[in-house]
Amino acid sequence: MGLPQRVFYPVHETAARWGCTVSDIAGWAAMGMLKFVTGIPPIACDDVRIAGLVQIEPADILPMFRRCGTGPQEAHLRRVRQLEGEDWHYITAPEEGVLVSIGDLMILGQEVQRFEDTNNLFGRVAEGAGLSDDGDYDWTGMNVEITRRVFEEGLPKSQAEWIRELQDWFAAQSETGEFPDERSIRRRLAPILKAVKFKNPKR
Repeated sequence: MGLPQRVFYPVHETAARWGCTVSDIAGWAAMGMLKFVTGIPPIACDDVRIAGLVQIEPADILPMFRRCGTGPQEAHLRRVRQLEGEDWHYITAPEEGVLVSIGDLMILGQEVQRFEDTNNLFGRVAEGAGLSDDGDYDWTGMNVEITRRVFEEGLPKSQAEWIRELQDWFAAQSETGEFPDERSIRRRLAPILKAVKFKNPKR
């Protein structure tokens, strides 16, 4: 059984995943194509108390996303919206608002997948299970994902961790969440582990 879909994607990690800049992501979010969320401690918005996950209006902190990189790394939120709410609540206490950094900003996993599906970023197949045209799993696509992973993030700590990541990847390509069994992935991963001299991988 695989792990559930990831709940959060930090903005910087999402930019790396999509091969774009955080400025691009901020622009799409400002136009309503994505939602930024973060976690906050209890605050007061007049007589309303809010805490936990909240939505952020990217336009309120747009200077943080200057493409030239000269923007501030932190900003004070003056208003927030609850995840399932429709109204923006203006923060009255603390008076200065809530301080957030770019590292605090996240996109919900379901939002990331919806955006990728809408824009066909990774050519997901509707039949499910990450299947290729010949009805088998998309092993070529897996090799592309392996290349991306090593190039952007380096090698994982263990073979088991890598197999779980790849199962997550296959599940993300599938509308039904299906993925190959561990043995099938390990058999195809073995030559790559040998080529990169991945010695004594933990199981």
